[in-house]
Amino acid sequence: MGDLLIRNISDALKRDIAAAADRTGRSLSDEAKELLRKGLIAEKDIKPVEEQSAYDVLRAAFGADEGWGDDFSAILDEVEAERKKDFGRPPVEFE
Repeated sequence: MGDLLIRNISDALKRDIAAAADRTGRSLSDEAKELLRKGLIAEKDIKPVEEQSAYDVLRAAFGADEGWGDDFSAILDEVEAERKKDFGRPPVEFE
């Protein structure tokens, strides 16, 4: 097995790891390894979320495919049409 040296850990982070080690009965090193392992597993499980508009999220949640019917789809189409309208004035620019 290899060794890993992590430099410049804040005192607060080290205290948090030490407190977790005390609660679980592990050594500081074993607790740090366990936290790293859990972090890697959690990172693998996270799926990237595409950037979506509120309209897209609502359509996915309540669209016709979800059994809400065509009425809700029609309402969402109207909302999207209104959102895309040009109201004839330029957006306010802040400095």
